[in-house]
Amino acid sequence: MPNFTLAATCMATLLAATGAQAQSAKYAIDPTHTFANFEVMHLGTSTLRGRFDKKEGTVQIDRAAKTGKLDLTIDTTSVSTGVPALDKHLQSKDFFNAAEHPTARFVAERFTFEGDKVANIVGTLTLLGTTGPVTLAAARFNCYNNPILKREVCGGDFSTTIQRSAWGMRYGLDYGIPDDVRLVIQAEAIKQ
Repeated sequence: MPNFTLAATCMATLLAATGAQAQSAKYAIDPTHTFANFEVMHLGTSTLRGRFDKKEGTVQIDRAAKTGKLDLTIDTTSVSTGVPALDKHLQSKDFFNAAEHPTARFVAERFTFEGDKVANIVGTLTLLGTTGPVTLAAARFNCYNNPILKREVCGGDFSTTIQRSAWGMRYGLDYGIPDDVRLVIQAEAIKQ
């Protein structure tokens, strides 16, 4: 389940990194247009999907220098699958242990570009008190002038697959709940 946290972080970073400009710019993650989703196979039959509803963060990017930084925090108590009993189990010590670890954090200081577009964001995810490496791949990026906000907004789709056991989340591995968690993130960030 920690995958959607990574996903939310990756998308925000990639979104802020799109476009071309000559100096460093700061962006704030738009929580209403950023969703960190996770997918896990359910006993080899179907795909279980969920997301985190509360997240916040900042992105700094210098498109000319092709550098960037991202800092994203996700509220693990906000996990949502559409099934309240499952959400409660995911918040328990079996998975996110939200009572002791109410947040997960993704920090990235390395952006890889292809031309003027972000291709990957390389960083670390801290979940359940453990920090490990995560790379988010970007599928598409775009920046536009938001007609309502009257500011530049950048966004895109990001994804990765992680092994939850690397962060100590081992519940169900012995009876078929997969270790692999796919993170699929849609993100937008607003220029400050």
